[in-house]
Parts: sequence; C-alpha cells; structure tokens
Amino acid sequence: MLKLYAMFLTLIFLVELVAAIVGFVFRHEIKNSFKNNYEKALKQYNSTGDYRSNAVDKIQNTLHCCGVTDYRDWTDTNYYSEKGFPKSCCKLEDCTPQRDADKVNNELIGIFLAYCLSRAITNNQYEIV
Repeated sequence: MLKLYAMFLTLIFLVELVAAIVGFVFRHEIKNSFKNNYEKALKQYNSTGDYRSNAVDKIQNTLHCCGVTDYRDWTDTNYYSEKGFPKSCCKLEDCTPQRDADKVNNELIGIFLAYCLSRAITNNQYEIV
C-alpha cells in the first residue's frame, strides 16, 4: 500500500514537472494569449453580469489593477464612453469611478516592475559566480 502511495506521488510530481517545463517553454505564447483575451474582454465589458465581465471585475479586484497595462486601456471601450471606469477599478469602497482617473488602481505598474527586477536578478545570477 505504501509503494502504491509513493508511486502516485511520483506520478503527480512528474506531471507537475512536465507542466512546469511546458509552461516555461511556451511562456511567451501563453502571455500573449492571456493579453489578447483580456483586451477582448475589456472591449466587450458591460455591467450586465456575463462571465467575461465578471472575470474582468474579479481580476481587477484581486490584483488591485485597472485595465491591461493601466487605466487608460478603458478609454477605448464603449463602456467607458457611456459610464466611465467600472467599479472594480476603484481604490476605495465608496468612490464613484465616473471618469475619475485619480481614484482608479494603477498598481499593475508595480507588478510589472517587480517582474522586471526578478528577471534582471535571474539573468545576472551567473555573472556573480
């Protein structure tokens, strides 16, 4: 019984290892796919509660960001021209996001800079030795 358990753990580890390698190899394609789909979801955003709009709201609330790169991505959408920024872009609970650029989240820049720092450290680790 213990050998069977060890075999299943090994199998799960190998599946995770293969998934990590495939994810690393195809990371640029995955990134572009996510970006294109997220941009498309922003263009089709409305507040009626379809699954794409709910996903955009959930992402913006969870990551405390607004838009794909920043809040200016919303200016090209139909929703923005009618109602302004969506509520999920707000920094504060009680803000009304109607065209209030100073009250929207733009912390995605921090996430991007953290990624750049991580990449720079990874690229320079062999030069230290």
